[in-house]
Amino acid sequence: MPTSAKAKFDKSKLPSRHTTVGPERAPHRSYLYAMGLSEAEIKQPLVGVVTTWNEAAPCNISLARQAQAVKRGVAAADGTPREFTTITVTDGIAMGHAGMKSSLVSREIIADSVELTMRGHCYDALVGLAGCDKSLPGLMMAMVRLNVPSVFMYGGTILPGRFKGKDVTVVDVFEAVGTHSAGKMSDADLHELECAACPSAGSCGGQFTANTMACVSEAMGLALPGSAGTPAPYESRDLYAEASGEAVMKLLKARLRPRDIVTRKALENAAVIVAASGGSTNGALHLPAIAHEMGIDFDLFDVCDIFRRTPYIADLKPGGRYVAKDMHDIGGVPVLMRALLDGGFLHPDCRTVTGKTIAEDLKGVKFPKNQDVVRPTSAPLSPTGGVVGLRGNLAPDGAVVKVAGMKKLQFTGKARCFDCEEDAFAAVVGRAIKPGEVIVIRYEGPRGGPGMREMLSTTSALYGLGMGEEVALITDGRFSGGTRGFCIGHVGAEAALGGPIGLLKDGDVIAIDAAKGKLQVDLTAGELKSRRAKWKPRQTDFQSGALWRYAQTVGPARYGAVTHPGGKAETHVYADI
Repeated sequence: MPTSAKAKFDKSKLPSRHTTVGPERAPHRSYLYAMGLSEAEIKQPLVGVVTTWNEAAPCNISLARQAQAVKRGVAAADGTPREFTTITVTDGIAMGHAGMKSSLVSREIIADSVELTMRGHCYDALVGLAGCDKSLPGLMMAMVRLNVPSVFMYGGTILPGRFKGKDVTVVDVFEAVGTHSAGKMSDADLHELECAACPSAGSCGGQFTANTMACVSEAMGLALPGSAGTPAPYESRDLYAEASGEAVMKLLKARLRPRDIVTRKALENAAVIVAASGGSTNGALHLPAIAHEMGIDFDLFDVCDIFRRTPYIADLKPGGRYVAKDMHDIGGVPVLMRALLDGGFLHPDCRTVTGKTIAEDLKGVKFPKNQDVVRPTSAPLSPTGGVVGLRGNLAPDGAVVKVAGMKKLQFTGKARCFDCEEDAFAAVVGRAIKPGEVIVIRYEGPRGGPGMREMLSTTSALYGLGMGEEVALITDGRFSGGTRGFCIGHVGAEAALGGPIGLLKDGDVIAIDAAKGKLQVDLTAGELKSRRAKWKPRQTDFQSGALWRYAQTVGPARYGAVTHPGGKAETHVYADI
């Protein structure tokens, strides 16, 4: 290994001095020697390389391979990589049953476990690789919380499946469940579709939550330009991984940290790319949570204000026609960012992990013609972003709806109330829902669930039955990035806290106006007050373990459903120990 490492990096200013420097650390160094490290490697900066690798789903299965490439990059730049893993809960498998209660909770566990590993072993920098939905924001939250030089890298999208001559994703399978239950799809076709929909490693192929947050990682500056788009099976992704390892060493030398990069303006850029790409409503949950780690005020309403003034320009599933690989084929996230920068919708002076500004990173990127995956901002799919916020007497703390691809932005109907997703799903597949009704699924919020479940099984079944445009759905829970239709989530205050959604009765008239950002129930303030006086809190079946602990500390969805005081309460940051 290079003998010049000591001259390049002053250990007296790095966390790893606590485990590698001085005679009193001889026991600590003995552990490092036991793993084959040389004296020169021990004297170098120690870089954590964390992945959410597991065998639960294709989203994360390629991350172990990519981590080896990151380690090569770190080593080539005079660093000593130390690989570790953390958990992830894969939404596609957790969906539609009690397992989904674990999904959002896993975001906090991921952030906490990375923090504890970095603190416990005093690593100097961090490269994080993630695949499925909550693992992306979980790692980004850890990076800004720790504030050591960090680079994020997405594990990559899955390749599209092919069924009857069309590209398909896992959402097509979820929707096929409803089609099958209506007798419009045979057992054989359903089986053929499920076998064809997911043909490779990688995360869900549309602009669902994983690809949305992957776009965020580039727009926010935590990932190398272009790194989000390459599909997981492509070996060229390993080149980005190696470059990410090299990049984190440059950041360490320059002492450029995540909080120098993830500023208020960077968060605004991230919200712009969610809206412009018709991304997941979960973006309105994860961006406030990332901001919270640094003590920046950036709640649901701040995010939705940006959504409202951002044009929708990327024609991606579920609301559009194309999958993530199609955007990669025309140049990836930098093309989308180029269009937004040219239109004046991005802050050009935000720094990224390259050490340059966004404008500098995009200098050589030209917007490609003869393609319609991404449009210029002068000719958008719609002038307002693909995700919008709502507010009213039914949602005083806000709500969010994905309008990408929707033709109708108003809906008024009578409430059909369900106190858990399972009951609503049974009513949908049992054909007990009538056109014109507003399905209300409550007690599924962060505390009431607990865990704020996604409702993709129910919303997909509605589309599969052909009712996707005939009913609306509101919930204090969440929706998958793959959800489409008039589906309003994050309704706050949640039912478990006595919010208005918990006071509804069957037959109450609900009015939704996504154009004006309104969510109202036709009840007087006096009637709501009278019902609240009779309301009593409910107890869940989760009275011990991780879900119980989460319910005791989790805050409102408006602020990101976070579980600790955040940056405003800090008296020190790990990077400064």
